[in-house]
Amino acid sequence: MNILTKFSVGQYVYGNRSWLRIIDSRLKIIIVMIFLITPIWAGPIWRLSLVICLLLITFLSLLPLRVWWRSLCFLSCLSLLIGFISLIASSDIQSIDGYLRDPNELQVVVENYKQWNILQIPSQKIWFINFGPYNLSRKAFELGIKTSTLIFTVVHSVNLMLLTTLQEDIVWGLSWFLYPFTKIGLPVSKWLFQLLIALRFIPLVQEELQNLIKSVSVRSINIRTLGFKKTFNVFLILVERLFQNIFLRIDQGAESLLSKKKIIIKTNRFRTSHPSKSLNVIFNTISICFICIAIFLRKLYGAL
Repeated sequence: MNILTKFSVGQYVYGNRSWLRIIDSRLKIIIVMIFLITPIWAGPIWRLSLVICLLLITFLSLLPLRVWWRSLCFLSCLSLLIGFISLIASSDIQSIDGYLRDPNELQVVVENYKQWNILQIPSQKIWFINFGPYNLSRKAFELGIKTSTLIFTVVHSVNLMLLTTLQEDIVWGLSWFLYPFTKIGLPVSKWLFQLLIALRFIPLVQEELQNLIKSVSVRSINIRTLGFKKTFNVFLILVERLFQNIFLRIDQGAESLLSKKKIIIKTNRFRTSHPSKSLNVIFNTISICFICIAIFLRKLYGAL
């Protein structure tokens, strides 16, 4: 099992088959911020629209299928599972036949009572099992959509940018936006250097996880014969070993940096020079139009 090649999450994949690679990194950061910020105080229609837009970008990106289909399927299942749990946990399970106030006193509420319930299941008895009443409200349905779409848009939008953008380009793009803060004495270069180290550290974490899974598979542990307590104990040991290996890598990286007497950080050298072509201008112009249209549509149709 090779996690680094099969699940390329947060890693840059070399190649030139996708048009996402030639878009300016500053425009990519703005587009990702649209997917991260615009769902805040937005309705379910806008959140679903962002998910559909992300899926269209993924399918039309011309990226190799093996790069993104496993992570996309896993993220979709995880988002649907969390959304389903949110939907079930927030639904009204009180009795539908319970005491209601005088309809004349709350006439408006009673008239609008049915339209706020998507699904109502009264108390039933099947064979010898009694099923209690269940009420799926519209608020619970909207909460399920919000949680599932938020997880999908946040993770997949950032993953698409990391797949098609060099880490140095991302750091340079952020330094371009944060340049005014350097005039007031903020250590922007140090912050961006720490971000670059963190981005470089993602494959190391995946490599440690891969090595741990391989070591478990080689030992052929039969979980069925261990029981619940021993299985949980083995799981805790594996998690502890994973964090120990990660902290060891962090110590090694810190020692290598401290061994250098002076570190000169210049974010300008992080910019990757791309040859100026007409395709670059076209796709950058399309990206600017996409940003303007997204902001305009969010203002019109994205409110709660």
